[in-house]
Amino acid sequence: MRPTKAEAEAWRKKLVDDAEQKILDLTDSDKFKGYLDTLAKFHQYSSRNVSLIYSQDPTASEVAGYKKWKTDFNRQVKKGAKSIRIAAPIIKKLTPEDQKRLNTTDERGIVGYRYIPVFDIKQTTGEHLINVKDFVKEHLAEHKNVTALFDEFKEYLNKNTNLKVSEKPLAELGGAKGYFQPSTNEIVIGEDEPDTALKLKTLYHEYAHSQLHGLTSEFKDRPREYQETQAEAVAYVAMQNIGVDTSDYSLGYVATWAKDKDLIHSALSEIQNVSNKSIEITDILTNKLGLQEELQNVAKISTEKLNSQYISLDTGLKKLESQQKISLAKLDQAKKTNNQKLVENIKQEVKDNQQSKNKLSNSLTVVKEEITKRTQKSLNEFAKQHQEVKQPEKDQQHQLKI
Repeated sequence: MRPTKAEAEAWRKKLVDDAEQKILDLTDSDKFKGYLDTLAKFHQYSSRNVSLIYSQDPTASEVAGYKKWKTDFNRQVKKGAKSIRIAAPIIKKLTPEDQKRLNTTDERGIVGYRYIPVFDIKQTTGEHLINVKDFVKEHLAEHKNVTALFDEFKEYLNKNTNLKVSEKPLAELGGAKGYFQPSTNEIVIGEDEPDTALKLKTLYHEYAHSQLHGLTSEFKDRPREYQETQAEAVAYVAMQNIGVDTSDYSLGYVATWAKDKDLIHSALSEIQNVSNKSIEITDILTNKLGLQEELQNVAKISTEKLNSQYISLDTGLKKLESQQKISLAKLDQAKKTNNQKLVENIKQEVKDNQQSKNKLSNSLTVVKEEITKRTQKSLNEFAKQHQEVKQPEKDQQHQLKI
């Protein structure tokens, strides 16, 4: 029996209210870390959907609809699994009244939202799914690769932004691991910090300050505790994204915004925006460094892992192609502004994306060739073991003579 309009509205309200209450409960470090874990896994989702996923299943790691699990990932949702609901836009052709209400001349637009069911990967069974982040995490277990990522991130910020990033001996930093100087738009990191992961995390932290608390930022006058918590939250999400252990990190004075609905939503939105920027840059750099690839000795990789790797590389390539389209559109817009620095920055972004695409494409070719090779080998072995299975002989009378 279909619910009445009133029942459906009450259900939607409860869904949103429950998510709202979960957000207002983020008053201690552990709960806040739990929310940030969800944000790191679902950074591509809107803040509304991150909150909805977190409130319904804080342990969720990868979600998709029933059909998508089946058709795209060859996995089946378990019988009786309870769905997670997320908001999806309702897009339709706009009437003149709609256009006036939405203040737009577009022919189509978002007129509302509906709550659609998705399922977490733990609610499914089937083909093993490997994420490119698994490869990044494996590579970043090595000291040299964390150092390489730090160096690339530092160089990227110096070349592609108006920030100046440098290093100085820890003895000159007054007990700090690093700092951001708003007046000069400069980030300084302790060059002799022995913990390479901490050094990288510090760079993410100070980058967050530069984006949220610089001289021209509308948030520059927030209390110090508020600013430190935001910066540390961004660093936590960025490190979680690449799989580096962050369990011992302190997230500061989370209660700064406790029980203030508007303040906490503003704080989380700001954190998500800068976290997404950090993750996008990191994705470009880990691709550039080859940290998303695990193609050495492909002949020694199990067939199951090889197939999963094919899916991951193919997905990564499609994502990069989508990013490249967005970058090219941004470049067209930037050229109209006559802002040469912005144009050059986006050109570099396009170039980096293209290099990453080329690497992934080459990797995909290697994996495809190995899969083809193994398939042919299996067929040959089958033919040897089952010699009674023969190809039908051609009917000599029906052969074409020339």
